[in-house]
Amino acid sequence: MGKRKTQRNNAAMLDSDDDNSSVSSSSTMRSAGMSVSGTEEVELNKDSLLDEAVDNLYEKRGSTREKALASIIEAFNSNLQHEFVEKKFATLLHRCLNSIKKGSSKEISLASHTIGLLALTIGPGDKAREILEESITPVSQAFKSGYESSKIASLLECLAIITFVGGIEPEETEKSMQIMWQLVHPKLGSNVITVKPSAVVITAVVSAWSFLLTTMDRWSLSPKLWLESITYLSSLLDKDDRSVRIAAGEALEVIFEMGSLEKFATEAEGSNNGSVSEGNKSKEGLLHIQGLRAKILNQVRDLSVEAGGKGSAKKDLNYQRSLFKDVLEFLEDGYCPETSMKIGGESLQTSTWSQLIQLNFFRRFLGGGFTKHMQENEFLQDVFGFTPKRNLVGGEHVSNNLKNVQITKFSHQQSKNPALEQAADAIRA
Repeated sequence: MGKRKTQRNNAAMLDSDDDNSSVSSSSTMRSAGMSVSGTEEVELNKDSLLDEAVDNLYEKRGSTREKALASIIEAFNSNLQHEFVEKKFATLLHRCLNSIKKGSSKEISLASHTIGLLALTIGPGDKAREILEESITPVSQAFKSGYESSKIASLLECLAIITFVGGIEPEETEKSMQIMWQLVHPKLGSNVITVKPSAVVITAVVSAWSFLLTTMDRWSLSPKLWLESITYLSSLLDKDDRSVRIAAGEALEVIFEMGSLEKFATEAEGSNNGSVSEGNKSKEGLLHIQGLRAKILNQVRDLSVEAGGKGSAKKDLNYQRSLFKDVLEFLEDGYCPETSMKIGGESLQTSTWSQLIQLNFFRRFLGGGFTKHMQENEFLQDVFGFTPKRNLVGGEHVSNNLKNVQITKFSHQQSKNPALEQAADAIRA
């Protein structure tokens, strides 16, 4: 497997959160002449507003708590609230968990997003691990309390983020992945009531599952789980909803990048050392794996040239074609897509499917706060190996808005995965 030698057009591979994000902005900061005392006064005012918002999480009226959570999310997106988190970490976490346990669908969505932002702000360590340990049970139970799509999507994002930041052992990540998987592929039993998941939920599950998969070693998961996952994802490529097909294609590409099917083939061939019956079983297993790969290859080839008329809006057709052309090129030639984007004058680059999946997931989750976090969040900088350009005027970073993200992805029109964007917009509304 290798990187493609020449970068062809595939702008759609990189999610865009702003139609003008390809235009670099260098607006003059009016705050350049702000005095130090003035800056401190503004910061103190912001802290007091955050304190008030946290206090409002104790209010009985749900709409008051929802407004408080929305203001906290806005504050965490616009600035990294390190000092505030140091003072209010436990209070904020437990009030958000209370909202997840007892709140409306909207309140659950907002609280879940806040917990994810809390984990990203803190970064890896004991507190991030505490967030994961304290949250996983309430989040799992909230999945069962109702099937409203935007709520489920926000809970999935939360679980993915807190596991990514706070998970240390592979077993912790696998546990979160299994919780996600049960939403769309439940183990049936006498006490299990199955509800057919919506396209939004399926897309969100597969996206969050793929995001965590990028952190796993291929040998950590059992062959049975791998094959079950691949077979199910292959079935999603035949679904009518385009967002579902795109999410499944991205997940399969991470699996292929990890070499999982090759692992199964090697195991099947290597197991032919026992009895005749065992040898026959291994041959059958190898044929099944080879047949599954051939099936997926044909599905990918068809989706890369789809004529339209099947699935969601036509504007997303170019994204699907571009994605599956890249998937096909990887399966046939081993070339990975490469992306490059400018953030404050410095390039953030990806050269693997796993990196691209991670980048797009964080961009969707952070929305307008993505640029600020990439410029100041050391954890995200470490994840992507990104070193920001330090432009200081009067002690403040210059131009941290989203228009400072310049995507150099060549000529394809950038598109979004609509179901995920719809859920993300609902959470931020």
